[in-house]
Amino acid sequence: MENDLYAGIYISPRAGDVSFADLSVTYRQGRSQDESSKVNLANIFDNQILPFLGKKRIRNIDVAVVRQWKLWLAEHSHISVNYQADAWMTASATLDVAVEARLIGTNPFRSRLLCPPRRVFHRVTPWPATKIRTIKQALPDRYKIAVPLGAGLGLRPGEVFAFSPENIDRTKLTYNCDRQIVYRNGILAFKLPKGHKSRTIPMTKAILRMIDDYTAAYPPCAVTLPWAEQDRIRTQTVNLLVTDTRRRPWRGSTWGQRVWRPAFDQADISYQRQQDGMQALRHFYASHLLAQGVTIKEIAAYLGHSSEAFTLKIYVHLTLTSYDRARLAIDTMFPPTPARRRMAGNQGRRIKMAGLNRRPRHLAHAPALDQNRR
Repeated sequence: MENDLYAGIYISPRAGDVSFADLSVTYRQGRSQDESSKVNLANIFDNQILPFLGKKRIRNIDVAVVRQWKLWLAEHSHISVNYQADAWMTASATLDVAVEARLIGTNPFRSRLLCPPRRVFHRVTPWPATKIRTIKQALPDRYKIAVPLGAGLGLRPGEVFAFSPENIDRTKLTYNCDRQIVYRNGILAFKLPKGHKSRTIPMTKAILRMIDDYTAAYPPCAVTLPWAEQDRIRTQTVNLLVTDTRRRPWRGSTWGQRVWRPAFDQADISYQRQQDGMQALRHFYASHLLAQGVTIKEIAAYLGHSSEAFTLKIYVHLTLTSYDRARLAIDTMFPPTPARRRMAGNQGRRIKMAGLNRRPRHLAHAPALDQNRR
């Protein structure tokens, strides 16, 4: 203890005489005060962490206690392993605050003797175009426009419900996505898209024509909702395109029960919870852009992702392999003979679908090498 005193690293045992519940209050004060973030964090603490760790003094939380809590999460909390990983990360970050404040010496969650819950990642399987058309056909006419908004612009469900034709730039053929509709604490509200990131999305004349045809039959209606950002704006009034028959904005879960799921029954298609939500339209959009040679950087910007790395993590398995790119590069210099073209038919068709059957721009005017020339 004397050595610790001289080194300035001594921590009194009484310093850790604080309950985990009290420490969690301090931790939450330093987190984002965005309403959505506060609700999500409160759910994790109230349901997964505090029932087991809340009354314990932080100086008594050691590796054995953390191990017991992990077992309780797995056997009694009835949540997926991914949510268990979120709870683990949150509890660990809370004790990091205690270490930083010199209430305890080390964070037991950081021990090499413990293994955090491992997340399970499911590969995205894009819908085929036929399924997109079938579901659109099965939707009531009033709600068919949701399909091109999701699959043609890559909008999230809340962004579809907050879509306004007033955000279209008809000269540049772009859409400025600067809001979504969220449901928090029993009320609907407008707020910025996920990550507080507005974005500009290119659109086609065909999508614009669909929107114009739809507005002729179902004119947008003005909707006023609270503005859920902390920038002194209290409400916003927006002309929404997708509303219910009483011209009210949609809540995501209500839309799923009354509109989206019944469309699968109408189309006689089995609904798979993990694959068939409205997010599938967004995955279709991203996979189709990849197939046409749009870069990961551009796709990340159009989807509003936090980084290109996040986009690549989700869709990397849909990109061409390095073998495909290498063969394509060599074929531009050594064109295959007719016999080889027949053998490589399937590969050629796949490359053509990906929009990569052209020679690289820097080789556009370079003569191909003649295999017979010596």
